[in-house]
Amino acid sequence: MRWRGNRQSDNVEDRRGMSGGGKAIVGGGLIGIVILLLNVFGGENAKMITPMLEQMNQGQTTETVEQRELTPEEKEIGDFAKTVFAYTEDTFGQIFQENGREYEQPKMVLFSDAVETACGSATSASGPFYCPGDKKVYMDLRFFEELKTRFGAKGGDFAIAYVIAHEVGHHIQTILGTSGKVRQLQEGKSQTEANKLSVCLELQADFYAGVWAHYNQQYLEVGDIEEALSAAHAVGDDAIQSKMQGHVQPDTFTHGTSEQRIYWFKKGYESGDMKQGDTFAALLD
Repeated sequence: MRWRGNRQSDNVEDRRGMSGGGKAIVGGGLIGIVILLLNVFGGENAKMITPMLEQMNQGQTTETVEQRELTPEEKEIGDFAKTVFAYTEDTFGQIFQENGREYEQPKMVLFSDAVETACGSATSASGPFYCPGDKKVYMDLRFFEELKTRFGAKGGDFAIAYVIAHEVGHHIQTILGTSGKVRQLQEGKSQTEANKLSVCLELQADFYAGVWAHYNQQYLEVGDIEEALSAAHAVGDDAIQSKMQGHVQPDTFTHGTSEQRIYWFKKGYESGDMKQGDTFAALLD
């Protein structure tokens, strides 16, 4: 993706390498990776992440107290993330303005190991997520290496851009009131029915990421869209469950299948029309 020399967002806080005093999983391990993938693109689910992680990794945590200098590679990927975040500000600012609304810009926090949020504590095993409580996107950028090496995604910088845009999609759902309506609809529903609503929410965020890519085609390079589609495939519920447990349980899906995630990203990319992203009508009728 073309990004060097372009504006970087002022709404990014880089906490990588800082002494946070939070809990960090020692050595990762299978449990951490499984939870990471099951929670990836967590959206509104950040509050549920910490208790599960602490229970499953009990006795495997340590306090992070040191501070270190970021490597040149870490600085570069941080600059890339800040530039992509600026692209999302420009794109959705334009779209909202065209529709007579003002876009409330979110913030993004880059962290390593552990972070405190308005939705509670989280570790790198949470994967990237958005917290509606403080309207911030949280990213441990080392996640993408795990996605590539352990789960077969192609990698590449546009996979990172896709995930950032997906999490910004959750912010859009928050400020438009979609997330709040979904939480209300989930009340009193069975777990299966509540999961279906969560899938619709996640796929809509994929759609918004595709819309963002549509508006930023001048920055795309050969292979970028394939990188995004590969990442979307890798984090489909069916792909994760098949790889980790050898079979799939559709009633437990919360993010959508690989096919669904690819479909809605492509629909957003090809149409560039926010009004075509009603995943709820498409999937629940």
